[in-house]
Amino acid sequence: MVRKDRERVTLSAVRFGGPGETWMAQLLNPDEFADKGRLFNHNILKPGCGLGKHSHDGEFEVYYILRGEGLYNDNGNEVTVRAGDVTVCPSGEEHGILNTGREDLEFIALILFA
Repeated sequence: MVRKDRERVTLSAVRFGGPGETWMAQLLNPDEFADKGRLFNHNILKPGCGLGKHSHDGEFEVYYILRGEGLYNDNGNEVTVRAGDVTVCPSGEEHGILNTGREDLEFIALILFA
């Protein structure tokens, strides 16, 4: 199977009370996870925009930073992240991310069941 860029589901929304909107493109559709997960998205945050702090229960989320710079909230501990960095939020923990740079913060998000 090949899914062309123009065939992806996209949307922009405020997420978890964060500032500004997050642009998201689904890389996999919900029925394509073989019951192993629920989200595989390409995300873009404009400068000053972010995903508010939120938790995961029974699942974990990984971000792979593609471009830009941001401040990652890891259970209240704020860490600067840049292209090439990977974050992991295990089940039962909290995280969020804010674009603190001058360019778009672009990352892949993957949620798998724990």
